Amino acid sequence: METVERAAATAGAAAIGPCAAIPAEHMDFIRQTLDRVGDKWSLLIIAVLEPGPLRYTDLQRQVPGISQRMLSLTLRQLGQDGLITRTAYAEVPPRVEYTLAPLGRGLHEIVTSLIGWAADHHDEIRANRERAATTGS
Repeated sequence: METVERAAATAGAAAIGPCAAIPAEHMDFIRQTLDRVGDKWSLLIIAVLEPGPLRYTDLQRQVPGISQRMLSLTLRQLGQDGLITRTAYAEVPPRVEYTLAPLGRGLHEIVTSLIGWAADHHDEIRANRERAATTGS
């Protein structure tokens, strides 16, 4: 192994590839961020918020299968990262709306591409999983 590669490997940084440009001390935070924005609920919430603000119940209707607990947790995490904004209106009954923040808007095209890819390849992936399950691979 060359000296530069050995030094990078020792320091915990990648010597080559897309991670090589990222300082080793940033990698843990980047993994956390990718984990957060890459989970299924975050992706779907970012996708459905693109047209404009939605209330909690509207979000729950537009993201089938999400529980109240998971919706609340995901909205809180996306808000903490600055990807969405939460606006509470002083009305009776109280009204709260969620919308994409500028940072979240920057993810929208990526998110819709991923969702579209998954939808386009649904049948192929399902067939591959079934084949793997029957062959034990």
